Amino acid sequence: MTPLRHLLLEESAELLRSALSSFRYDLKPHEIGHILGIENGVVRLCGLPGVKTMEVLRLPGETYAVALNLDPGAVGAVMLDPEERLGIDDKVFRCHRVLDIPVGAELLGRIIDPLGRPLDEEEPLDALERWPVERAAPPIMDRAPVEVPLQTGIKVIDALVPIGRGQRELILGDRQTGKTTLAVDTILNQHDQEVICIYCAIGQRAQSVARVIARLREGDAMKYCIVVSATGDCPAGLQFMAPYAATTVGEWFMSQGRDVLLVYDDLSRHADAYRELSLLLRRPPGREAYPGDVFYLHSRLLERATQLNQASGGGSLTALPIAETQAQNISAYIPTNLISITDGQLYLSPERFQRGEMPAVDVGKSVSRVGGKAQLPAYREVAGQLKLAYAQYEELETFARFGTRLDDRTREAIERGRRVRELLKQDEGDALTPAQQVAVLLALNLGLFDSLPVAEVRPAERRIREKLQSQPALIRRIEDGEPLTSSDLEALSHLAEVAIGELS
Repeated sequence: MTPLRHLLLEESAELLRSALSSFRYDLKPHEIGHILGIENGVVRLCGLPGVKTMEVLRLPGETYAVALNLDPGAVGAVMLDPEERLGIDDKVFRCHRVLDIPVGAELLGRIIDPLGRPLDEEEPLDALERWPVERAAPPIMDRAPVEVPLQTGIKVIDALVPIGRGQRELILGDRQTGKTTLAVDTILNQHDQEVICIYCAIGQRAQSVARVIARLREGDAMKYCIVVSATGDCPAGLQFMAPYAATTVGEWFMSQGRDVLLVYDDLSRHADAYRELSLLLRRPPGREAYPGDVFYLHSRLLERATQLNQASGGGSLTALPIAETQAQNISAYIPTNLISITDGQLYLSPERFQRGEMPAVDVGKSVSRVGGKAQLPAYREVAGQLKLAYAQYEELETFARFGTRLDDRTREAIERGRRVRELLKQDEGDALTPAQQVAVLLALNLGLFDSLPVAEVRPAERRIREKLQSQPALIRRIEDGEPLTSSDLEALSHLAEVAIGELS
């Protein structure tokens, strides 16, 4: 071999060694599975030995499923897309990633499905960071007490059943009692509160979701809102994933130190979708045919709502789950599960709704386990007496219906209670600021409405609200969380007397 040829061979070998040393073998082997059976949104697969639970699977026609059951002989997966194009023995591929969703500030004002696909015919969201839809709840040491109020603008809630940022407050009641309206009004009241709002529709009719979106747009709320929608005509798997995906979106904002309000509408339908999937996956049925882990289904979801401490960013995620009761049965399986998971409940009574007492919140069956800790100090001057007067009225009202002869003191309590009930009525979209609520409720406690006919109570309330605008310094102190001084109480009392006197 000539010296030149030998030199060329050595140089070629050196180049080859250099290329091999820098080569990275990142390619993952393809695992190809096949469809064994298809049944109402659930597919049974074989041939995927390395698949993981919650892993995304790609099926023919660019449709997707997620693996839930990892049985020895087959994999049970739930469809995230319609299954019309699938057939037995079709090929299935692993995506080597768990189910995730795009997150980021670019989602504000958007309407998406639980996979992050736009439903508002705007640009796609492919460039955003993606987080898994199933995430661990923040550890206890990262959490802080719930102390900052979440103002709903609704008197009966802010005064008697207050909600704090980072709290989980259940809204439950029969069909058509105003549960969604209550939640949407709360979202609309956050327009100047620096709170990001997420509305998650689960199993709702498309028409109902469209009405909610229309209300949000009318109130100019979409600029701080995100809608995650999985309507009733979506596959059950997509409905099952919807609340977890919405929570992940909210957690991104919470990680940035923002306050988030998340409405789940509703978790009764979510439990029904999970029951349907579980029965099709041959999981053992338990009470009311729900699987044994249906409590864990919602507990692992709602435990992600919290107030973080300052070392963890100081953000918060407030959850307002909605649940539907049947014939006022709040002791049913899913409602009792949710009551035990959450920090209180707002119960909406169908009798009150039919009598026109909106919002139809039953104060006796509603509770906030955070209570006055998440309430502005000014409310403490009015809330305690108000709740006592209302409770006494509801107890005495029953006896008054039997035509019992009543003494003067009892009649006074009943008359005061009628005015309390009338004043707690509130029209849809008619939110009150904290200062307006305190002024009106203080006037009620002082008996300034007692001389008015019941029909004149709400006009007098509007007059007090108008008069209050002349006291900007007092309004600012109330909303900044300063306690009411004796001079503040005198100013509010005088203002209410003048306003009511002008109506007489």
